[in-house]
Amino acid sequence: MAKRFTELSSDHIQFMAHQQMFFVATAARDGRVNLSPKGLDTFRVINSNQIVWLNVTGSGNETAAHLLENPRMTVMFCAFEGKPLILRLYGEAKAYYERDTVWQNYASQFELPPGVRQIFVLDVDLVQTSCGMAVPLLEYQGQRNELVDWAKAKGEAGVKQYWQEKNQWSIDKKPTGIFE
Repeated sequence: MAKRFTELSSDHIQFMAHQQMFFVATAARDGRVNLSPKGLDTFRVINSNQIVWLNVTGSGNETAAHLLENPRMTVMFCAFEGKPLILRLYGEAKAYYERDTVWQNYASQFELPPGVRQIFVLDVDLVQTSCGMAVPLLEYQGQRNELVDWAKAKGEAGVKQYWQEKNQWSIDKKPTGIFE
């Protein structure tokens, strides 16, 4: 059933490009494991062993906090339409912010929506596929715009104030590094 690969193939890349969402999992040394769904146009393949994804402002900032202690990350794609397939990317990741010198190298890959908080770079050391035959078939209706609209309405200063209030600490009281 499951197959393992040391790098992304063109078939893997094509599969990911057709998915409308993906999931990201991280964990610190202790505390809660975080698993987050991601949508919008926020995922790019840099090469067969590196991907990047944009993180827009959210109610928490768990991924950033976890990576400060433990760089492990798993990204998962599921086929909700068409042929069943689950694809997981395992590796080590790092968060980059607009203040970082490499930010623009990665940011230039995207049309940045309002409220972008970090860019995560994952160095992939294992790709795993599995059948996905128990994943339900769902019909894609479109991306939600509420988060982008919220960030536009807040404006840059309002979003940064929100980060100050809600995004500096994880739910386990670990620092996220957002203002360092």
